Amino acid sequence: MRNLLELHRRAMEDFGRRVGAVGRRWHEPTPCREWDVRELVNHLLVEQLWVPPLLAGRTVAEVGDRFDGDQLGKDPKAAWDAASEAALAAFDEPSALQRTVHLSYGDTPASTYCWEMTADLVVHSWDLARGIGGNEALDPELVAVVYERTEPHAAALHESGLFDPPVAVPPGADLQVRLLALFGRRAAPAPA
Repeated sequence: MRNLLELHRRAMEDFGRRVGAVGRRWHEPTPCREWDVRELVNHLLVEQLWVPPLLAGRTVAEVGDRFDGDQLGKDPKAAWDAASEAALAAFDEPSALQRTVHLSYGDTPASTYCWEMTADLVVHSWDLARGIGGNEALDPELVAVVYERTEPHAAALHESGLFDPPVAVPPGADLQVRLLALFGRRAAPAPA
């Protein structure tokens, strides 16, 4: 479990570095067709805001609409830092990963929830990098672990309606390209 917490922390830090590199590009498009950079970062920030109450045993209904809308405010980087630190602290509490969280789709082991959050951070780190024209290289260990855990469930990703269908990759494609393809992303080099 310590390894999971370390991987989650690294994924959070990778995303946070990219948030710090946004500059003035908050309204640039991202590979997530429905979100520009600001909306993408807000989505991830809201996910972090949910972590402490869910790990404390609250249900989605109990939290309600508290985190709806734009949570980034006038200082998106500070908002991200505060939300990510609170989420990391909640996951790092003694026995946090042995708890059950009450998600919208049912009760789930907190360790599974942490893996889902880690995968989301990794994939959306690439989306953010693409949106801001930054370095798209992801942490190779994170890519390998998320790919290994996700690949057996690729069909279910698309069936969930949360992701585009997987895309074909060329023979010999590297693991990062294959991982992103599972989530419906074409990881060809960004246009010049």
